[in-house]
Parts: sequence; C-alpha cells; structure tokens
Amino acid sequence: MSRTRELPSAELPPVGDTHLWERLPAELAPKFRARAGDVAVDMVREIQHQIAEYSQKLEGMFGQVVVEGVEQAIHQFIDRMVDPTAEREDRAKLFRLLGKLEVSAGRSLDLLQTAYRIGARVAWRRISEFGQTERVPLATMCLIAEAIFAYIDELSLRSMEGYAEAQARHAGALERRRKRLLELILGEPGYHPNAVAELAEAARWPLPERVLVVALERRTDQHQLPIPALHEDVLMDLEGGEPCLLLTDPERQLVALEHKLGGWRAAVGPLVPLGSARQSLRWARRAITLIQSGVIRDRPIVDTTEHLSTLLLLGDEDLVRELVKRALAPLEGLTPKQQQRMLETMTAWVETRGSAPEVASSLAVHPQTVRYRLRQLEELFGARLHDPDALFDMGIALRALRLLTGSAGSAGPAGSAGSAGAAEPAGPAGPVRSAGPARSVRSAGGPPGPAGTPGAAGPRSA
Repeated sequence: MSRTRELPSAELPPVGDTHLWERLPAELAPKFRARAGDVAVDMVREIQHQIAEYSQKLEGMFGQVVVEGVEQAIHQFIDRMVDPTAEREDRAKLFRLLGKLEVSAGRSLDLLQTAYRIGARVAWRRISEFGQTERVPLATMCLIAEAIFAYIDELSLRSMEGYAEAQARHAGALERRRKRLLELILGEPGYHPNAVAELAEAARWPLPERVLVVALERRTDQHQLPIPALHEDVLMDLEGGEPCLLLTDPERQLVALEHKLGGWRAAVGPLVPLGSARQSLRWARRAITLIQSGVIRDRPIVDTTEHLSTLLLLGDEDLVRELVKRALAPLEGLTPKQQQRMLETMTAWVETRGSAPEVASSLAVHPQTVRYRLRQLEELFGARLHDPDALFDMGIALRALRLLTGSAGSAGPAGSAGSAGAAEPAGPAGPVRSAGPARSVRSAGGPPGPAGTPGAAGPRSA
C-alpha cells in the first residue's frame, strides 16, 4: 500500500527531514532504481566534463571511490524513499572518505562540493524527464526536488567532516615532520643532505639555499603572548628549552615578525647557508645571553650582525677575563680609583693614538694631567708599550673590559685594591679637574693592532 497521499499542486507545507522523506512516493522507487545505472553514468560524465581536476581516467582508488560514491548516492536516495528511518551512519562512511581523499590530493573542498551540485542537477534533469513521461503531479515533483537538494546538503556535510578530520591529521603530521626537520637542521652536524631534502619534501617545505635563525626567549617582565600564525615556510619550535624560528625569506618574514613578538625577546643570527644554520643559532643564542647580562642593549629584535665584535670578544668570558688580567696586570698595584684613571687614559690613547692634548681633549682633563698619566703608564708597562703583540692584547683587553663592566674600567683588572699611588699634579691653570668617562671605543674600530701602536718612545707626551 502506498504511504503517499496526493497533494494539491499549490499545497507544499514546510516539513522536517524525516517528514519530507515520509511524503515521498515509495512506489516510484523501483522505477527510479531501474534507471539508476544510466543516471550514474550521466553524472560521472558531466562531472568529468565540468571539473578539469576530475577529468582523469577513473582508475585506482580515486576512480573507484568516485564511481562507487555516485552509485551509492543514487541507491541510498532511493532506499530512503522506501524506508526513511534506515540507518545512515554506515552509509555516510564513503562520503567522509571522499572528503579525506581531497586532502590527500591537496585540493580544497570546493571541487567536491561542485561535483555534488552537478550530480544533483543531472539527477533532477533525469527525474524531470521521468515525471513528465509518467505524469507525476507537480507537488510530488517539488517534494522530490526538495529531497534531492536536502540529500546533497547531507552528503556535503559528511564530506566536510571527513575533510576536516583528514586535514587535522595532515596538519599534525606536517607539524611533526617540520619539527623533526628543524631538529635535523639545527642538530648535531653530520647529517646527510639527502635526508634533509627528503624530509623537507615530506614536510612540504621548500628547501632554501640561505636561512635566518631567530633565537627566542620568553620575557618575564611582560605578559606572555602566543606568537600568531606565521608564514607557512617558517619552521618553529616554541615549546623546547631553546625556542627558535628558521626563516627562509628574511626580508618579508622578518618585517612581519616584528609586530608579532609581544612577550618575547628575539635575537636574529646572520644570514647563512642552510648547512650553517646551527652556527647562526649559536651566535643568536649567545646574543640572548649577553642581552640578559646587559652587555647588549635590550630591544624587541636584536640583530647579531651589529654585535659581531662583541660576540667574538666575549665568546669565552673566562678566557677573556684571563686575558684582561694578564694584559693589564701592571695596574694591579694601584687603588681602584687610580686604576680607573689609568684605564680611561689608556683607552683614550688607544682610540686617538694622538698627543697629550688630543688625549686630554677626549678625557676633558688638562694636558699636563695626561702627560703625568702617560709617564706613569711608561713606568708601569715599560717595554710592553713598544711590543706590537702586547699592545694588541691590551687593546682587546680594554675593549673586553669595557663590555664586561659597562665602562672603561669601573673595576680593576685584578679585582682588588693595591697600595695608594701618588696624587696627580695640578695643571698650570690650577687643580686638575676630575677625569670624565672615556669616550667609547669606535664601534667600527675594535682593538688597536700593530699598525696603531706608538713609536719607540712609547705614549707621546708632547
């Protein structure tokens, strides 16, 4: 017995999903099923004709699932006309799989959604032809049309679920591969280039020739903010003990990064070949340490290429402190105040390599005071002031001491006070003014080498 009552052509009440299927004429199901094969062929042909990505030969798993999906979509529609309460979950698996396959193929879900709409149009066109031939009432045809498009929406939803699930798994797998890739690039040397290339391909990461490494540190004086989404080519590790980023397009990615590092301190290593990324990270990490100790001024992003001489001098602090101790050992017998004056004078003399008036000008003291100090230096250092190698070490020691202490010598080289030295003489104009802080060593200069050493007479006092 038919469960369908005839509806007037003008009457089409709003119905829910189950109510809609219950109103479909079950007696039409066998007639639809007899034509299902031809309709499936038409659907596949039309989909391939209108969607270039699906125009390939329907071979392998992709072709099998597409053909099976079209056939099942048709038969499940007909089955539901017969039994609207039939279990749907098992039947939905195939359409979730179609969504997952789109992720594997690297396509968006738009193509599959378009295919569903094309299939619905083909189905409706064939049913319309059938309805005219069989003189199916207009109201019934309207119900069938509504059921077709509601059914397509349902299939689309199942494919969206499969797509989202596969996308989440893919993103997780991709993230794990990229993290492993970053570990390989920044890990211990000796990896085979082919291993990086293969892993980069699996991680969908374009292999660059040169990279920029950014060492990160969570600030404790600011509210911690997560780093927003960065460019997909940026490799990152934000959870490890030494968080960092690996940039492949520095000019573009670094500019975007400057506005996304709230709550983070960053030091950018030099641009290096991919194989030297580990070295660049080491320099950037060392810069972070020197920022913490106050040697390098703290800024949102610190460029290590602006501090290479500092990184070089303080690459081994214990070693450089030993150099300071040995190179400036003659000052150990002075009081801290006298050591400070001698260090300021030595620094100014090394920087200006000039006469007493020039050194005095840089220190804002009287030239006679400088002459007196230079004579003291002659007495303290003796022949070492004529030895280019010794002078080179002194220059390095003075620069390193300034970096370590923040001045030309706020603490004595040996760290202890000695016997009091003689008082400085007054200049011709009266009592000598207190020595001001020494001018900073030229950032582009660095310690003096043999070419900048004084002549046989030592520091010039004329």
